[in-house]
Amino acid sequence: MSLPRALKPFGTPAYAVLAFAMCMSVFGSGLWAVALVAKVMALGGSAVDLSMVTAAGAVGAVAFVLVGGVTADRVRLSLILRCVEAINLLTAAVIVLLTWTDNLALWHLAVAGFVFAGALGFFYPAYSAALPRILPASQLLAANGVEGTARPLLQIAAGPAVGGFLAGLAFPALAVVAIAVCHAAAFTLMLFLRIPTTGRFGEEESQGSTAVPTTSILRDLADGFLYSVRTPWLLWTLLWAMTAVFLFIGPLEVLVPFLVVDRLGGSVASYGAMLGLYGVSTALGSLITASMPLPRHYLTTMIWLWGFGTLPFGLVGMTDSWWVMAIALCVFGATGGAGQVIWGTLLQRRVPVHMLGRISSLDFFVSLSLMPVSMAVAGPVSQILPPEAIFWGVAVLTPLLGVVAVFAGRMHKDQAEHPLR
Repeated sequence: MSLPRALKPFGTPAYAVLAFAMCMSVFGSGLWAVALVAKVMALGGSAVDLSMVTAAGAVGAVAFVLVGGVTADRVRLSLILRCVEAINLLTAAVIVLLTWTDNLALWHLAVAGFVFAGALGFFYPAYSAALPRILPASQLLAANGVEGTARPLLQIAAGPAVGGFLAGLAFPALAVVAIAVCHAAAFTLMLFLRIPTTGRFGEEESQGSTAVPTTSILRDLADGFLYSVRTPWLLWTLLWAMTAVFLFIGPLEVLVPFLVVDRLGGSVASYGAMLGLYGVSTALGSLITASMPLPRHYLTTMIWLWGFGTLPFGLVGMTDSWWVMAIALCVFGATGGAGQVIWGTLLQRRVPVHMLGRISSLDFFVSLSLMPVSMAVAGPVSQILPPEAIFWGVAVLTPLLGVVAVFAGRMHKDQAEHPLR
């Protein structure tokens, strides 16, 4: 019996191994999000301490993601993925041991967060670069849909929920033990993973595929940046995405919790439920997109989904209804998830395979770079402007800038000249 379109990649053994390993690793990340908070509180830490510890994780991700991209283009992908999960397992095991021996300190958690985030900077480019080597082009959209579905469900919804339950039990290190088990399972699966060293699916490997690279890491990084600058659709999508993330992530992460509590009369639990709905809607948007063919006008469809899907964001800043806010965020999440699936597929189908690790890491870096700035300025801006102005400003500016990106990047012409169906 033929598998549904969204599940066809699982017919390839290498992908099935990689996908299940990814799910276990992502679930472990979701567990860590809550376990970290529980550990900081158990040590008597304050909100400032938690902020410093989580900041260490952000620094780790930014510090290593570009190097991770270069590594993905120079080193065997299966080796990178195994090393990442081995490091994650070792880090979780050390935290378990320190907890059991009553020697855990805040700086240990900061180091662990730095390592986990730094490992993610190597994992994401290697994972993205592996897909076009083990799957035919026709199945890449579905594979990206699987990731787009699994990440919000496991990392935003299930992981934190299970982590919170485990952290509330009497056994002090149970949540971190579960993290170690997840990464142990991912590492074990990675041992069975075989990824071609070069070329897209179905292409023969070149005789020099295992040769030691002759260029420097800095030269490889420069080549990746130059390729992005010289490719209009890629350059303008990255510029627009960086601006969009700066506009919406601060209001979403910093201001929405206070709106839920102060305006709607809700609680932290109410905010958590709203985030859960947001995560589920993102997963559904990804799953629906993975179940359909790649749009003929793929570049403009992606930008319109991302851009105009932000319009309901304006309602978040003005409504007094929990459900209106939740529905607005669900639309925002679903369109964002759908656009992300198309974007990942475009990178894997249109970027040269020998450069895919660097471009994937550049994409990740762009997404991360302005997040801390956006969250830092959201609070002060909210003291000057009312929520209605902030959220409607984001809702209107984001699609307008998307229109600029489409025309500046000549995306209508580009997608017509490079059909992917």
